Amino acid sequence: MAEITLVQAVTQALAHEMQADPRVIVYGEDVGINGGVFRATEGLQERFGGARVIDTPLAETMIAGIAVGMAAQGLRPVAEFQFMGFIYPALDHILSHASRFRNRTRGRLSCPIVYRAPYGGGIHAPEHHSESTEALFAHIPGLRLVVPSSPARAYGLLLAAIRDPDPVIFLEPKRIYRAVRQEVPDSGQALPLDRAFVLREGGDITLIAWGAALKETLEAAEQLAAEGIQAEVIDPATLKPLDIHTVIDSLEKTHCCVVVHEAARFCGLGAEVVAQVNEYAFDLLKAPVQRVTGYDTVMPYYQLEDKYLPGVTRIVTAVKEVRDYAKGRGL
Repeated sequence: MAEITLVQAVTQALAHEMQADPRVIVYGEDVGINGGVFRATEGLQERFGGARVIDTPLAETMIAGIAVGMAAQGLRPVAEFQFMGFIYPALDHILSHASRFRNRTRGRLSCPIVYRAPYGGGIHAPEHHSESTEALFAHIPGLRLVVPSSPARAYGLLLAAIRDPDPVIFLEPKRIYRAVRQEVPDSGQALPLDRAFVLREGGDITLIAWGAALKETLEAAEQLAAEGIQAEVIDPATLKPLDIHTVIDSLEKTHCCVVVHEAARFCGLGAEVVAQVNEYAFDLLKAPVQRVTGYDTVMPYYQLEDKYLPGVTRIVTAVKEVRDYAKGRGL
């Protein structure tokens, strides 16, 4: 079996569901003839036709609104925004309509939409092409927020998102679109939503990260292991709702925690993780939870991108600060 990239796993999942379910419609800017700006939909229009893989005008508000109408009439639309930075004109339809449909109709109607968007920095893109504002959507009741971090998880989680009866924001970390290859059987087997994945086991500290930030987090864990610190690495995958139970299980072993994300620090999702840890597992902690994040500024242009994104050195430093704090208290 050939190994595939994360973006190819997205294509494979879309093709599988379109073949299995004629209600699945893929549409967005340049998704048809060009196969998407990152080629995530390459070949789908040739295979399934222009009625099911539709090129739209450059109109994000329209893209989001049409999905609500499609879903209300029994289709399962998968709408692509070329970059997360282009999604803001669509917020009214996503927040005011898609997220409220089940509540508004007292459960009579659901809204099975997947809104896909490449997100995050690290590809030397211009302004509006490197956004990591996932916390906007995590705050909205009625939305599920999913971020894959490997080809296998992209395939399985996208299948689950398309099959979900309610709207899902599916953010694809474009910095690792082609960074890793895995064998991903086209089995149609979905991965569970709302469940975190333990990517590396360890007993000294818990590291929580998602999306592209997992690359540096896993590298930091390797470096720490060489120094005798065994880190457990958790990928939440579904950021809303958050699987805090897996985090608590880990803290029962490690008693220390660092959260890593590339989004800005203030009101980033790391703050929610810290809040829930304090609420449900405070007695387990030997030190305050540290955050390693982007900065409270617009993502800079490519000359300074590497300084903005959390790197291995910053993660390792945070881990040692947490460990030193615990040791200083004799814990």
